[in-house]
Amino acid sequence: MNAAGIDEAIVAARGVMTTHFTALNARDEDALAATLHFPHHRLSGGALRTWDGPDAYFGDFLARAGDGWKHSTLDSVDVFAADADKVHLDVRFTRYRTDDSELGSFRSLWVIAKLKDCWAAQLRSSFAA
Repeated sequence: MNAAGIDEAIVAARGVMTTHFTALNARDEDALAATLHFPHHRLSGGALRTWDGPDAYFGDFLARAGDGWKHSTLDSVDVFAADADKVHLDVRFTRYRTDDSELGSFRSLWVIAKLKDCWAAQLRSSFAA
């Protein structure tokens, strides 16, 4: 495996995460959808949820984010495993209410993949509701 290819993959995966949280906080549904491959999969609370397209994704997030969600911070992004077209990330983030009090801090595993020459999140497993 080419080390430069892996380094480029890691940079791309970290960029997807930064863009995802920026779009989420801006409530920019189109930019948020561009950070995800569809179908997109999320395992949480023992249930696997699949979104076939971007239509319901943001609304579903708002329904589960917590009462009064205002924004989220991307606290850390650590590489768990990587190759030239897929990166597994250990992600920690915090959700905040409109009064800036903390809703909760969470950890999740994100799989960022390069499909059809596009880097985006293909699936994740989260401890967040």
